[in-house]
Amino acid sequence: MFERNPKEAEIARHTLERYSGCEASDFQSNLLLTNFPRYVDAFAASRGIKVLEGSMFKVAHDPKDEISILDFKIGSPAAALVVDICSFLPIRSSMLLGMCGGLRRRYKVGDYLVPVASIRGEGTSDFYFPSQVPALANFLMQRAVTEVMDREKAAYHIGITYTTNMRFWEFNEEFKNMLKATKAQGIEMECATLFTASYKRKFTLGALLLVSDLPLEHDGIKTKQSSQWVYDNFMADHIEKGVKILKFSREMQSKQVKGAYHRNLNS
Repeated sequence: MFERNPKEAEIARHTLERYSGCEASDFQSNLLLTNFPRYVDAFAASRGIKVLEGSMFKVAHDPKDEISILDFKIGSPAAALVVDICSFLPIRSSMLLGMCGGLRRRYKVGDYLVPVASIRGEGTSDFYFPSQVPALANFLMQRAVTEVMDREKAAYHIGITYTTNMRFWEFNEEFKNMLKATKAQGIEMECATLFTASYKRKFTLGALLLVSDLPLEHDGIKTKQSSQWVYDNFMADHIEKGVKILKFSREMQSKQVKGAYHRNLNS
């Protein structure tokens, strides 16, 4: 387990403040993580709050709902960093609002995928645990996700994702054959790192992924035009579902539902 010495906490705070352009004390007790700056802009616009930006992150803070949103950019190193530094904040509940490529023929763009685990194909997670340790989403958070999704009567799938650090893999036949053999339901670039880092740091984190493309299908790879269509049609709903999930997860924590870390209870 990482030692939580005062010097490490100080450096984590300084790093967060440099990268986010705001004080660490501005962060609320619930955190939405995303890879998309547009999500931060949309969240802020819907609530009439400021967008702040540092040397790496874009953030917005909503004291009314006690929620902050942070865009940490793309990839496993950034995912590791954001958990490492945010784990020193008094955050009780956090959610990744990410996107993934759907790997099943029955999936449709706009469906949601609730990942219970991720295959550690990205390498960064090896810093936290040996390769035999699975990358699992927080149980309480994913219970909150499915509860909210059922209440909303939303279309969603449950499964595992393959987390890769290879962005332009769609034209690599060897990689695609390996991917099919894993039987993963989705592919993305951050979940395995987020799950392992948050487990190491005892940082309560779940995920709700939006199926943004179907990369194994003919003409299913995401384009500039299809990406814009996804934002226009699904981003607002994705954000609001994340907000509802965070609120419900706090209710669950207050009732000491199984799955929360001890530091999240009675808070």
